[in-house]
Amino acid sequence: MTSSYWRKRRVLVTGHEGLLGSWLTKALIKQGSNLIGLDKVKARQFSVLAGFRDKIKIAKGNVSSLTLVKKVIKRYKPQTIFHLAAQAIVGEANKDPIETFKSNIQGTWNLLEAARGNDFIESIVVASSDKAYGVQESLPYQEDSSLRGSHPYDVSKSCADLLSYTYYNTYGLPVCMTRCGNIFGPGDHHFSRIVPDTVRKALAGETLLIRSDGKFTRDYIYVKDVVEGYLLLASKMKKLGLYGQAFNFSNEKPVSVLKLVSAIYKLCGQESNYKIVNQAKAEIRDQYLSSQKAKKILGWRAKYNLERGLQKTIKWYTKVYSFV
Repeated sequence: MTSSYWRKRRVLVTGHEGLLGSWLTKALIKQGSNLIGLDKVKARQFSVLAGFRDKIKIAKGNVSSLTLVKKVIKRYKPQTIFHLAAQAIVGEANKDPIETFKSNIQGTWNLLEAARGNDFIESIVVASSDKAYGVQESLPYQEDSSLRGSHPYDVSKSCADLLSYTYYNTYGLPVCMTRCGNIFGPGDHHFSRIVPDTVRKALAGETLLIRSDGKFTRDYIYVKDVVEGYLLLASKMKKLGLYGQAFNFSNEKPVSVLKLVSAIYKLCGQESNYKIVNQAKAEIRDQYLSSQKAKKILGWRAKYNLERGLQKTIKWYTKVYSFV
């Protein structure tokens, strides 16, 4: 991806302090974009954005406020919007579905409604999820698979996805939806997620608690591959007439939790040390995606296999955190 398209482009990233948001924001700054970030978190202590925040126009607040979202869009007039802000943890969604719905569903319709009717906006990418597909009889998920989430987080993403299509189909909003597997990489502060939690426990010599039976299968995709997919999609939406479409991003190599955990311990140079709790509830057992559409239309390919992505992730945590 050359910098010519993104140079001096006004770009709004909601959720810019999150794992994907921080990497995407950093990549856009390096491309020469004029960045606006909207997040309820002002600045995380350990982040890939360290040293870059002075290049971001930051608006602090929650996308569940329509007034705030409208104000940000009116003031900065972004040409491209990446809507990543969300309550992203499945376990938290099960505990507090209302707050999840406010963030993920209301936050999405706020963004779409605030964007509607503004001709300066050329492209919007809304982050959906593989979990929007719910339980399907046939895997891998294809973009034309039905959206049938049946648990709070999954439903919130199904709704956000459908709302985005509605605003395209009814109002002509220039929006596309992305559906990714489990994104991992440096800068993830959510230790309820299996990759950072396993890395932390392996490096600290503590016992990892696996909340499922260890046999659940998932896609795991390195964050920089997802960033590349987002940039390609946003830059090609208008030229290729992609508005209203969804794209899967996956390395297409699902693995079980136990295989993932074993790989992390091995790369950390440690013997596996975990306990299977088997208490996971309201979660889909097997999920993985096909990325053939992204490969064919966007020319996207995952450049990081699981081992290489984990090596870079472990290296970052080893360097940054004091428990190592």
